[in-house]
Amino acid sequence: MNLNIVIIGLSVTSSWGNGHATTYRALIEALVNRGHHVTFLERDVPWYRGHRDLTKPSGWTVKLYQSLQDIPKRHSSLVRDANLVMLGSYVPDGLAIAEWVTAHAQGITAFYDIDTPVTLAGIDRGLEYLSAAMIPRFDLYLSFSGGPVPGMIEDAYGSPMAGVLYCSADPTLYRPHQMKKNWALGYLGTYSDDRQPSLERLLLTPAKMLADHQFVVAGSRYPKHLGWPDNVDRIEHLSQPEHPPFYSQQRFTLNLTRADMRALGFSPSVRLFEAAACGTPVISDRWPGIETILEPGTEILLVSDAREVSQILRDIPEDRRLTIANNARRRILADHTPDHRARQLEAYYLEAAGRRRRKLTQPAARPTMQVAEM
Repeated sequence: MNLNIVIIGLSVTSSWGNGHATTYRALIEALVNRGHHVTFLERDVPWYRGHRDLTKPSGWTVKLYQSLQDIPKRHSSLVRDANLVMLGSYVPDGLAIAEWVTAHAQGITAFYDIDTPVTLAGIDRGLEYLSAAMIPRFDLYLSFSGGPVPGMIEDAYGSPMAGVLYCSADPTLYRPHQMKKNWALGYLGTYSDDRQPSLERLLLTPAKMLADHQFVVAGSRYPKHLGWPDNVDRIEHLSQPEHPPFYSQQRFTLNLTRADMRALGFSPSVRLFEAAACGTPVISDRWPGIETILEPGTEILLVSDAREVSQILRDIPEDRRLTIANNARRRILADHTPDHRARQLEAYYLEAAGRRRRKLTQPAARPTMQVAEM
């Protein structure tokens, strides 16, 4: 099976300020390695244009467009003739693009929701990239949230087929590096209002409690007025190739979950997979379903407050730290690589295509004869 796949996504060329790019890159590379042809359509916007860390993809194509009108004007046949067209979350003018794609594409159409908790929390209030009425028009809804969530999307919003498609970590990129441990605990993530209280509770407060330990926060969009303890280093942005060395310099790394993701549960971030693949033990906040990704206590450490973080950093023996790291990396390699996701996507495509064929070949219901009353 060799599919012609078109993906319209937020960004694949720049990982600045978003986790979409690394997710798309990993999935696309795996699809190409399995013989599929992939074209990615991305809106050319200034904030990604100035921070591009992918210029020449290998074996697949990126096409930048300037406006909503460019898609039907320049890429109509590409979308129409594709076996599978995937529209991602947070795409500018996404709702209008969804209307056009679902009416124009002849192949299977899918909505790839890399922000499922945010989508479900806000869809009834109105979103720019998806509406409730649009969900049934896609053949397939690919959710970044697992557990009961795909079933909820089918039952509550009428999706004909929904399935989980988590992010992943490419083991050829995300792997351990032998480096000096410069930081006791680090965090990589873009600033968000709802995640900042957790960062303050689980990293900045422990940093104040452990003045003899060094910490680090890397990521863009943090307000200038924020104060940082003296033992917390700040890195404004790291390109994707810099992520594995960054993780490898930490004794532990922190995984923080946005409020909507914690509330919905079963919503691991891409950073969780990537850090674990680098052999860095992960300390994470608690949320429903995390045990389905990594086993607490043996593959990941869960915390609720600064005291628990400080105790881990002070007291866990080195052999246990390394054991947790090795266990987590093995789990990622066994269950959460891009090849796993590509195979899942192939299976979803075949099922959706089969459903469409059955629907087209199903005989129409014969009209019942109406007998007039005498």
